[in-house]
Amino acid sequence: MTAQEKSGLVTFIGRPNVGKSTLLNALVGQKVSITSRRPQTTRHRIMGVSTKEHVQIVYVDTPGLHPGKGRVINRFMNRAASGALHGVDCIVMLVEAGGWQEADERVLELLRNQAIPVVLTVNKIDLLKRRDDLLPFIEVLRQKFEFSEIVPVSAVKRTNLDELEAVLSQQLPEQPPLFPKDQLTDRSERFMAAELVREQIFRSLGQEIPYAVAVEIEKFKTEKKILHIDALVWVEKNGQKAIVIGKGGERMKQIGSAARQEMESFFGKKVNLGLWVKVREGWSDNERSLRSFGYAGDD
Repeated sequence: MTAQEKSGLVTFIGRPNVGKSTLLNALVGQKVSITSRRPQTTRHRIMGVSTKEHVQIVYVDTPGLHPGKGRVINRFMNRAASGALHGVDCIVMLVEAGGWQEADERVLELLRNQAIPVVLTVNKIDLLKRRDDLLPFIEVLRQKFEFSEIVPVSAVKRTNLDELEAVLSQQLPEQPPLFPKDQLTDRSERFMAAELVREQIFRSLGQEIPYAVAVEIEKFKTEKKILHIDALVWVEKNGQKAIVIGKGGERMKQIGSAARQEMESFFGKKVNLGLWVKVREGWSDNERSLRSFGYAGDD
């Protein structure tokens, strides 16, 4: 180990839809966490690995924290987010520029008893109508908590990301890399395939349907340089199944085509994707069903 070698874990935390997954992808340089305009797209704790010169930062993306006990899956996502605060070297709390909410206050309450440095990242500065509003907003936030640093960024425009990386690097211990230098995530290829299908469902469907959907990979096999993937899309009601499939199967074709293109980009090879829709009533409020869909690993 050289004197310059540093590595460590940095957890992102924040209310839903502040841009945690978009920021993770921007910092890693490749999609490792799915995104959509809808809150709570992220359901699992996902690591994204960024290795540059002598510094490796392992970012931990988490589901957005939300109030109330809700269904079993909601409690699971809250546990996944709050559990990711332990055993890390730094915490990044994300907020939206000019948009402090009561939900942000609840996230901050989780951090008050942490002995870990907290860097506040003010995201979406590109959406501010008046740039002059940014500094007063930051000053208000500075009074709320003893943040190690406050860094304004735009994950979408990649504004100030180098500055954020430099700030986070200062918080890391001197130690060898935690992951191989060419590794981008801790998640398996099968997991990523399921997530890429779910991403397109979130982007294609109405208000409630995506939250009733789970994706399970049945086949994942490369034959003659083509990756063959079969995926089951689980919903909770027959009416939801009809909506996902669409008239004449048109919506499912659109979802499948978009997901296949994302997969080919991610896996770097041609993909043959098969999708089927099935019903399992109440899966999102059933611990056994959640475990069968791979949620237990984040408890």
